[in-house]
Amino acid sequence: MPSITTNTFSVDKPSNQPPLGVAVVGTGFGQKVHIPGFQAYPGTQVVAVYHRNIDQAKAIAKSHNIPNACNTITDIVKLSEVQAVSIATPPFLHYEMAKTVLEAGKHLLLEKPTTLNVSQAKELYQLARFQGVIAALDFEFRFVPGWQLVAELLSQDYVGSKRLIRIDWLGSSRANAERPWSWYSRKDQGGGALGSLGSHTFDYIHWLFGPVRKLSAHLSTAIHQRPDPVAGELKPVDSDDTCMIMLELADGTPCQVSISAVVHAQRTHWLEICGDRGTLVLGSENQKDYIHGFRVWSSQSGKPLTEVEIPNRLLFPKNYADGRISAFIRVIDQWVQGIERGEAIVPSLREGVYSQLLMDLCHTSHTTSSWVDVPPLEDFLAV
Repeated sequence: MPSITTNTFSVDKPSNQPPLGVAVVGTGFGQKVHIPGFQAYPGTQVVAVYHRNIDQAKAIAKSHNIPNACNTITDIVKLSEVQAVSIATPPFLHYEMAKTVLEAGKHLLLEKPTTLNVSQAKELYQLARFQGVIAALDFEFRFVPGWQLVAELLSQDYVGSKRLIRIDWLGSSRANAERPWSWYSRKDQGGGALGSLGSHTFDYIHWLFGPVRKLSAHLSTAIHQRPDPVAGELKPVDSDDTCMIMLELADGTPCQVSISAVVHAQRTHWLEICGDRGTLVLGSENQKDYIHGFRVWSSQSGKPLTEVEIPNRLLFPKNYADGRISAFIRVIDQWVQGIERGEAIVPSLREGVYSQLLMDLCHTSHTTSSWVDVPPLEDFLAV
């Protein structure tokens, strides 16, 4: 059964300890979500920021009242006031940066996808355990109110024996062929819809429904070239923008997953769970914010679906214009609680390893045009 974590802190939450000194590495998503999230949370203080260009690092630090600016990870982890590091860089930088952070004995919060391959992810997981630090993954959907309600209903056996799970995550963020070429266009740098969306999807499948027994995947690319404004020419795109995935869960339930970043769809993110007793539907039509807008419907005994009100205890204590901040603050809270208690948390690098394993096996399945068996996570980690 899925575990549910709820957070009821407020921005005025008293703390028995001084704020955790955090460095933010990566200033795209880092500036939009990480810095405002850490600055809003009462138990953390952003004490340093990283950008590869020192002048930009200084400008960002000044604009956010951050005392230190660095252009190397080595300089970041040398700062005595930095107790923890949050990494929000593109995925091809995750492994080396996270390894440097962990080797320095600093706590880690890492964006998804975890790394470029599961071997790297497993190495980071083992290193974090050896160092005795708390390493978390930013799998936000575990902390979104509608998703937490569905987790509670599943834990109460609302649908009974599961018969079919359908997931559609359909967006238009890459639908414009004029959107510039970048690392996202390169498979070897971790680009593509499987990494950006599938990493989340595999984590919440594992959270809500348990492990996967086998999978079959077909990955495709609709836009094969994008303009590179620096080079002044079109460059090839070899990363996927649409993923069609079939899963068989460990309990035998079939699960169908459709992911695309290049379509204009009314139903952007939809989850349907059908069982012998009932049906649960979770969905959002919000095209601009992948956190806000989720609603829940339920039905039993073949009756029509009716909307279920999300309890106040699950709602965000404060809604931000960018919903990602609301969910990220709950991730921070989970991470900080683990650090203060010296206890492993979920989602951690362990969950990051499993998500990365499933992504790697999707590429294997696509290349071989075959079903691929998924080893149990404990067996994989033991090897």
